[in-house]
Amino acid sequence: MTLCHLSNKPGSIGHWFLLIGLLLLAPAIDAGLPAAVDGRALPSLAPMLERAMPAVVNISTRTEIQMREHPLMRDPLFRHFFGIPEQPSRRQRHSLGSGVIIDARRGYVLTNNHVIDKADEIMVTLQDGRQLNAKLVGTDPASDIAVIQIPTDQLTEIPIADSDRARVGDFVVAIGNPFGLGQTATSGIISATGRSGLGIEGYEDFIQTDASINPGNSGGALVNLRGELIGINTAILAPSGGNVGIGFAIPSNMAIKLKNSLVRHGEVRRGLLGVTVQDLTVELVRAFGLSRKHGAVISRVEAGSPAERVGLEPGDVIISVNGKRIKNSSALRNAIGLLQIGDRVRLEVIHDGDKSIRTAVIGKPNIPGVAGNTVHPGLAGTVLSPTSRSQVDGVSIAKVRTSSYAWRAGVRPGDIIVIANRYRVNNLDELRSVADPHRPLMLNIQRGSEAFFVILR
Repeated sequence: MTLCHLSNKPGSIGHWFLLIGLLLLAPAIDAGLPAAVDGRALPSLAPMLERAMPAVVNISTRTEIQMREHPLMRDPLFRHFFGIPEQPSRRQRHSLGSGVIIDARRGYVLTNNHVIDKADEIMVTLQDGRQLNAKLVGTDPASDIAVIQIPTDQLTEIPIADSDRARVGDFVVAIGNPFGLGQTATSGIISATGRSGLGIEGYEDFIQTDASINPGNSGGALVNLRGELIGINTAILAPSGGNVGIGFAIPSNMAIKLKNSLVRHGEVRRGLLGVTVQDLTVELVRAFGLSRKHGAVISRVEAGSPAERVGLEPGDVIISVNGKRIKNSSALRNAIGLLQIGDRVRLEVIHDGDKSIRTAVIGKPNIPGVAGNTVHPGLAGTVLSPTSRSQVDGVSIAKVRTSSYAWRAGVRPGDIIVIANRYRVNNLDELRSVADPHRPLMLNIQRGSEAFFVILR
């Protein structure tokens, strides 16, 4: 009789063999485990979480929203005649999320842009119950990363892992503030790495995990079993409206590079390589005589761009950037998107079947418009441009630095200046003519179907 045929019913021979085997193995198991209950060793993540959780914070925000109303509702005689009570013109919106302390000495907290977007007040609650007002350092909507800053008294920062070393199957824990319940930890594994093309953010290189991530977890930590940060929890795929075990986190390496730029400049100063690329298909691999289907093939090179200056041409295939392998066009876009203007980039390229190395210097993006500080000090940190024909006449706000006065006053990219100091402005020249740099500038701004006034000093 073989072992596989032994019965494991109580009292049977197989049952006793099983018990003896477990007893013989018990000392070896007990020696390697960190905790014990009733004399029997049990594994636990508690020691790691006790170190990591103080670095994860709850974030609550308050945002004032201008209420839309019919012009007649602003007429007191109309309201009086029809007996309509006066309604508040603004209301408050509150939201909840999470954040991670990454620099205790300077008080820097990493979170998602969508957690604090357009917030008038940001409140951070630490694990010990302290509530601290935070100020915005900078945001990058394209990658959904933001940095805020809190007072530096007795903070705990989280150690940072090298997310490039994360592997499918690694155990991970998500820590955050789901549904406003307070600090919560959920566990799982890394399901995939390098997820892109999801349409969630402009720059995507997600770590996918089956650890439960729910509303409120955004901006929280994804940690390994050493309690090191490997990702910032950002989004879930929820076709039924609930968690189905498909969550996404921004890798720590990407988040920290963006953080450094936000701390230094208040924004991410992405530069330009000057190429349009696409994924390699089986047909393109065969046509270009390639041995592997990885890389991004150049379909267009902009005239006068850094790419043209180093001799890149349509049909060239970029297979690595600064020594890191490029899998597809999204990977190339992410790699270039993390570089700053003036950075040198080493490109490994296949040209006519031969490999070569090209070193380019990332250039400035070609954004048409004029810097706002040439118009008025209150517009410093903005980029103004003419409006397109499909929009109302005015001056469009192409870009707003998050550290600028205009941002704090509520001006956002996409807004259109239609009136300045009570004068209608149809273009940049008219805006310049009515803006006195020594006096406050009152702007009437249109945002979609809404309009409001701001005063810049």
